[in-house]
Amino acid sequence: MTKDSDRIKPIESLLAVSLSNFRITKASITNLQFPDRPFGFHYAFEADSYAKTAGDLLLVRPRVLGVKAEAILETKEPRQFPIEFDGPIQDVDTFEITLPPAYVVDDLPAPIHADFAFASYQSKTEVKRNVLGYTRTFEIKQLSVPVSKAEELKKFYRIIATDERNTAVLKPAK
Repeated sequence: MTKDSDRIKPIESLLAVSLSNFRITKASITNLQFPDRPFGFHYAFEADSYAKTAGDLLLVRPRVLGVKAEAILETKEPRQFPIEFDGPIQDVDTFEITLPPAYVVDDLPAPIHADFAFASYQSKTEVKRNVLGYTRTFEIKQLSVPVSKAEELKKFYRIIATDERNTAVLKPAK
């Protein structure tokens, strides 16, 4: 791809899955010309009406987009074969949400640390000044998970699913 408008199409597609209304305000690609270095997108966007109201409170999901949880093991039948992943993965997501001026943070989700032999997941939500920050790291360390570890993998994905649904609570500033 040579045109910048073509290069941000993957970002637009990613945003469209999670958000109905957004504007990309800047976007860049890192290490496109260096295949021996980690590839990455850096972008900023605005999404109107992202927070949900609950009385005078605002509920904000810090994990703005992207889903890592899987329901592949949520079946009644016992697993017969190992679980195979496509390849090793290390994804790092960082989101920053500017808080509305009339609100302050009342409650934040607890940090998550799930480390298994086959995969790990960490997330952290924090506030610095008027910005709600969320960072998470998802890593697949083993390409094959034996049937004997299927329950651990199920637990791992349930931890992620819970984290992905967590919300921060904002209350009116006094």
